[in-house]
Amino acid sequence: MKLSNTSSWAIRITIISISLFVWVLLLINPGNIMTIEHCHVTVSGPPATSFSMLLEMNPFIPQLFGWGLMVIAMMLPKLIPAIKSIYVHSFKRYRFLYAFLFVLGYLSIWMIAGVFMVAVILGLNFLMPLSYIPAIGTFIIAIVWEFSPIKQRFLNLGHDHRILPAFGWPASRASLLYGFRHGMWCVGSGWALMLFPMLLPKMHNLAMIIVTLIMISEHMEHPRFPKWRFHLRFKLLRILIAQTKIKLKSQVN
Repeated sequence: MKLSNTSSWAIRITIISISLFVWVLLLINPGNIMTIEHCHVTVSGPPATSFSMLLEMNPFIPQLFGWGLMVIAMMLPKLIPAIKSIYVHSFKRYRFLYAFLFVLGYLSIWMIAGVFMVAVILGLNFLMPLSYIPAIGTFIIAIVWEFSPIKQRFLNLGHDHRILPAFGWPASRASLLYGFRHGMWCVGSGWALMLFPMLLPKMHNLAMIIVTLIMISEHMEHPRFPKWRFHLRFKLLRILIAQTKIKLKSQVN
């Protein structure tokens, strides 16, 4: 079975629209869910009561909710190929349900990872408030991870779009497990890149946009043999440049 062009475009437009809507929420930043409010720290270091004050100013649940919004905004476009695969191998009346279960499983893994990520973010902001050192250290780790064979293995596994049962409980379970697996591969490949923007004292929105473009681009690359390799995965940027050149040439002609 082949997905029609109309259905394919409908999936893309729906997912990208949801992602853009969430991006707007992140930029508005209601309730400061995407920023850390800092309490006063003396030159002798953070007092013992500062961490409880930090948690009062930045409750864990709203921060985790902000993490979830960030994941939806940044990661949802990466799921387009997998959702298309689900639509191709499912009966029409079950497509939305199985796609929803897949996305639910995927986001569940990122939210589990988010519990640890938010704890790290709060802990580092407590120890080094308004410091760029945690972000710089995470950026270095992300660069090393980016070119490691382990990351390449995770990226390769992200291309595993399995054929699922067509209907019934086996299809529902398989869709949910498919989302779990896909989420684990994405967390394994992109955990450092996702953590980096949240540790920046300023300009984290711009960093999130750049990281999003990088993560979508690297997911678009073909699988490679896992080994240490300096490889800039900018396929999305190359596509955008090529499309822009084509449009400019058509306008000139």
